Amino acid sequence: MSLSLLGLLVLFSFAAGRAGWRWLARSIGVIALALFLAVACGPVPAWLLGHLQREYSATPFVHWSPRNVIVLLGAGTARIDDDGPLRPTLFANGRILEAVTLYRSCKLSGGQCLIFVSGGDAQHHGTAESTVYAGILAKLGVAPQDIQTETQSTNTFDNARYSRGLMLVCDPQTLVLVTSGAHLRRSLLYFQHFGMRPIPASGDVVSATLGFWPQAANLELCDLALHEYIGVAQFHVYEALGWNTMPVRGPMKPSGRA
Repeated sequence: MSLSLLGLLVLFSFAAGRAGWRWLARSIGVIALALFLAVACGPVPAWLLGHLQREYSATPFVHWSPRNVIVLLGAGTARIDDDGPLRPTLFANGRILEAVTLYRSCKLSGGQCLIFVSGGDAQHHGTAESTVYAGILAKLGVAPQDIQTETQSTNTFDNARYSRGLMLVCDPQTLVLVTSGAHLRRSLLYFQHFGMRPIPASGDVVSATLGFWPQAANLELCDLALHEYIGVAQFHVYEALGWNTMPVRGPMKPSGRA
């Protein structure tokens, strides 16, 4: 996304130069260079990610109730070769560990604790990511009867939509949502749309590297942040146009905060 925008600016600069508008070509070229340095050297992604994650950086305090559900959102799967096993991706591991940590805390409270793993096979690997994560959760000590999976969703909006069905059945008194820090703002917006108000729990955070030398990783992190902001903006546009499916206007589920 960042490189595409920079590429377009370079093309516009070249086209303006060919058309004889040298002042415009130089101006666009300067803008493209300044934007590249601002992104690749870290200031822009650092600012974008800070606003996305800062509110959710602290470990949440959860007052566990007799009925509790921890929703774990998928972050994809990966394999080294066609014959290798499917494994959680880099971002997924932090989410899984956070879900297990919360589960153990919940079990110590003596209440009912359920981990609901949401994620289908968006990458067409042959197995839903929630199924892969469920196996990891079981190996980490989560009781199989305390794990439920949802294997249809292929995006965050679907994660929220399909989670709503389980909430209607389980009627949890405390609901926790686990995903990446940069993903929480958009995820919470979608869950609220479907009548849920979970406690946010960040499984990981990311930060840009500030420096004088451009780094490719900063371009990738900028794209990650822009994807989240665009998703939030898209939701509000769709909401204004009435395109968001199955809105829930009833009472929110309690967050369970003390």
